[in-house]
Amino acid sequence: MNIAQQDRPGRGQRWAAASGIVAAGFAAGAGELLAGIVSPSVSPVTAVGGAVIDAVPGPVKDWAISLFGTGDKAALLVSMGLVMAAVAASAGVLEYRRRFVGFAIFAAMGLIGFFSVLTRAQMTVGATFVPLMAAAVGIAILRMLLLLLKKKEADAAAPARAADAQVAVDAVRPPASRRRFLQAFWITTAVTAVGGTFAALWRGASAAVAERRAGITLPVPASPAPAIPTGAALTVPGITPLVVPNDDFYRIDTALSVPALDPDTWRLRVTGMVEREVEVDLATILAKPLLERHVTIACVSNNVGGDLIGNAKWLGWPIRELLAEAGPLDGADMVLSRSSDGWTAGTPLSSLTDDRDALLAVGMNGEPLPLEHGFPARLIVPGLFGYVSATKWVVELKVTRFSDDVAYWTTRGWSERGPVKLSSRIDVPALRKSVSAGTVAVAGVAWSQHTGVSAVDVRINRGDWQPAELAPAISKDTWVQWQASLDLSPGSYELQVRATDRNGVQQVEETAPVVPDGSTGFHTITVDVQQ
Repeated sequence: MNIAQQDRPGRGQRWAAASGIVAAGFAAGAGELLAGIVSPSVSPVTAVGGAVIDAVPGPVKDWAISLFGTGDKAALLVSMGLVMAAVAASAGVLEYRRRFVGFAIFAAMGLIGFFSVLTRAQMTVGATFVPLMAAAVGIAILRMLLLLLKKKEADAAAPARAADAQVAVDAVRPPASRRRFLQAFWITTAVTAVGGTFAALWRGASAAVAERRAGITLPVPASPAPAIPTGAALTVPGITPLVVPNDDFYRIDTALSVPALDPDTWRLRVTGMVEREVEVDLATILAKPLLERHVTIACVSNNVGGDLIGNAKWLGWPIRELLAEAGPLDGADMVLSRSSDGWTAGTPLSSLTDDRDALLAVGMNGEPLPLEHGFPARLIVPGLFGYVSATKWVVELKVTRFSDDVAYWTTRGWSERGPVKLSSRIDVPALRKSVSAGTVAVAGVAWSQHTGVSAVDVRINRGDWQPAELAPAISKDTWVQWQASLDLSPGSYELQVRATDRNGVQQVEETAPVVPDGSTGFHTITVDVQQ
């Protein structure tokens, strides 16, 4: 078989598509590396991803969270990668067929990155040029590969000019043009893989900030967390821990990559309707009399029975004391907190100035806040869903009015204020797990933050409610564990749970979706009991 026979029709287009993907990957990696130097807080990938998150309608976000849970950002990145690969492959084929068409597609991708960067709160002048330079790199790589590809094909199609013996040699030893293309393609692919891995590790690990975080020693709290009551943590296998470890704590936010804020230069400003603007740094906060409290926080996207909720021990400065230094003016009724990535939450001013333990938190479960949970500081407000209170990587508190300002999710169909709803969940038995007949352990958690839970009941096949055993609560701001023992013979059973708060209010049975202010309904599971 000679070289011309090896280069069958269609093979060139496949190589062109592969070249487009490699060129786009090289450009993306170069963009991430360059962004790490000139704009660590925003890159072309995170900017486009953030713009996509902002543009996606609320119901689609809710669907993504319900489907992927805390893996929603990974799913978005994979989807973006697949779309970019498809577009890049098409650009390679089109450029192979007609010059400048594929280059125009790469240029368009650069412009999309450029305009996406402009929408980010972390945007800098240097950051705007990164996607354009990345696109130029992609065009250069694609041009190089396609020129070598066409040279290879031209040589393969040329009539044989050598003796039969030499042709036989060339059949097993490709001509120089073929070797040059393959070498360039695979070297570029290898550089793309290595560079992309390095960029991901460099940007994703936020090594420098992580190192500074590790060097922070939290002060002894002026008001330590009350001791956890004896018996508050049940020993039922499979039940959610009373205090969730940091590594297992849920994470829901709009930051495609974790902001890396230098604790030495981070500042929080109190602005807006105040007698005086206030600015504090981390050292100032750490020098204040800090409170340590267990507080359960929840995401409004948590469906009935979902796991977007967690309890932790937080260390922080009471926000009411910070606001008192600024002096809110008459007429103010909201604080618009802003994250370093531009995300905002609108919290009722009264919830930050009353006697609840609303904290500017700097510690979580005995250590500085993890980067993904808001380091160096975030808000923790008992009784409110996170979308109106739990701002991570917080950089500004603007005292204002609900009539004058709107927060990120309020403009996307969610209610203006978001009190956490009374709810409960069955952890044991686990879903789709069979149990043995006899005494079956049923257990879980219930919550009514800033009110407290007084009772939990369970029922079988919608029969009479049976009281469960309620463990002691840490406080009214935390969830509580519960357990019950049911005698079940072989068969299939529907189990439901409901909670009652300390005001005598029972959990709502009517099913409602998470939009606009949180889901309702009884958590219901089916249990198969075997002999």
